[in-house]
Amino acid sequence: MNNVIDFIQVNRDRYLDELKALLAIPSISALPEHTGDVRRCAEWCGDEMGRIGLQNVELIETPGNPVVYGDWLGAPGAPTILFYGHYDVQPVDPLNLWESPPFEATIRDGEIFARGSADDKGQVFMHLKAIEAHLKQNGRLPVNMKLILEGEEEVGSANLDDFIRANKSRLAADVVVISDSAMFARGVPSICYGLRGLVYFQVDLRGSSTDLHSGSFGGALANPAFVLAQMIAQMKDRSGRIRIPGFYDDVRELTAEERAAWASLPFNEKTYRKDFGIPKLAGETGYTTLERTWARPTLEVNGLLSGFTGEGAKTVLPAVSMAKISMRLVPDQDPNKIADLFQKYVEENAPKTVEVKVTRMHGGKPWMTSFDNPFVQAAGRAIEKGFGRAPIFTREGGSIPVVSTFQEELGLPSVLFGVGLPDENAHAPNEKLDVGNFHNGIIASAILYDEVSRLKV
Repeated sequence: MNNVIDFIQVNRDRYLDELKALLAIPSISALPEHTGDVRRCAEWCGDEMGRIGLQNVELIETPGNPVVYGDWLGAPGAPTILFYGHYDVQPVDPLNLWESPPFEATIRDGEIFARGSADDKGQVFMHLKAIEAHLKQNGRLPVNMKLILEGEEEVGSANLDDFIRANKSRLAADVVVISDSAMFARGVPSICYGLRGLVYFQVDLRGSSTDLHSGSFGGALANPAFVLAQMIAQMKDRSGRIRIPGFYDDVRELTAEERAAWASLPFNEKTYRKDFGIPKLAGETGYTTLERTWARPTLEVNGLLSGFTGEGAKTVLPAVSMAKISMRLVPDQDPNKIADLFQKYVEENAPKTVEVKVTRMHGGKPWMTSFDNPFVQAAGRAIEKGFGRAPIFTREGGSIPVVSTFQEELGLPSVLFGVGLPDENAHAPNEKLDVGNFHNGIIASAILYDEVSRLKV
């Protein structure tokens, strides 16, 4: 391994230049005007896979954006890793809050700022560089590798499950490795063994056929903005508990061992509030902040729209109102069941004074594995060697729905091998990736392949 690590160290500057080229492609999957950029990014990733020595590189078409596939299968008898990542990114709004252009990667204070730097281009790229180092120095990898990169993760991965089902034999492996998560804190590497699931809705209310003068019509009909605000406010009680009947029926409770382990982690609520500009923490009564964000379900408003929002005043009674609402789910909640409960609750509680439309958008199942899994332990050893510190074991509040799909459709365990940081601003302005974590992540990834090769599977 020493020659591989030496190669990585020598090429640090080149890696950053290459990553900047990848980050310059505005592969925003949510915006139709960037469809061409998304494909261009897929082609860039495919070209890079071929350049570093991966074989059978192909852009596989789906009803949406293509999946980029590549492999190296020259280690007979060794385990096979299936690596998953995504090359699409989130929109950049509001653009005025970016301190540097979102698609012109800029390094400041040891961090690289650009959309996609942490989520997920930077973390995908570190594996490509780890693979390259093995192939350039040794002419081979210690394990077999299969890679799939999708271009629709940021819009719900609508075509990924069908792709996996249609390619089961091609994707056969022993373990899935995913680098699309954050470390617990700066200088505190971690292995994630649990993810929350997701259900996402749009709720539309209509109170009239058109906007109306609030003086001439105010008091004669319901204001859909006000009605929507009342409906949302009634979805939780004062303790932060969600009031949808049946919502908590299948929630797996935290174990005493987990609560004790998490209480011992280096987490400071005062620092947490300061770092994110939070006046006072809030959430479900009876749980700590880590417990609420890792292991308790939530219901959140992600967006609201109604009426006049421009400068100055306009005395208008809006015809419509809209809310984007998501629910994070925990083991053993089922997204379809929760979606049905939410839709029924909204439709039954909407007053007759408005028309209501509930649109189910996307979702994913929660996931959890045992942290004594041999692949997870191999990842822990790799991170310790790459970062010089043993990782802690955590859960994650976010969602990666495909993890459950890999488990259900391919029977594969997953290892979440992320090097982001909690303040990386993924999905927000000034997204960033710590340059030191990026380089150490390349080394740890290269070591991970060696560690997995030693396992008997």
